[in-house]
Amino acid sequence: MAFEQTLKKDWYSILGADPSADVSDLKQKYQKLILLYHPDKQSTDVPAGTMQECMQKFIEIDQAWKILGNEETKKKYDLQRHDDESFSLSCRCGGKYTVYKDEAQEANLISCDTCSLMVELLPQS
Repeated sequence: MAFEQTLKKDWYSILGADPSADVSDLKQKYQKLILLYHPDKQSTDVPAGTMQECMQKFIEIDQAWKILGNEETKKKYDLQRHDDESFSLSCRCGGKYTVYKDEAQEANLISCDTCSLMVELLPQS
């Protein structure tokens, strides 16, 4: 699966983890869930629809671990998540001002990432 396609899912929520969790915590959650949803661990009298749901969940958990268990792909995923939670405005120098959603509700001075220019962010009233 291409990395770009995986960005649409919240891999942290699939593992039931916080984005600030360390790799050992992620691994522990992964191992617990993978055993819970493993096809070989399911009862034989489970309806086919439920078995299909468990299999899909098992695949998602495995994909989440492949992204979050590897430092390089986790870093890319975290950067993309962070970019999705931000707005940017071009500066006259060619740089950009970046505002994150959690900062957008309060007045802030935002610096250009290239030069020393600043803009003031005023919250909507």
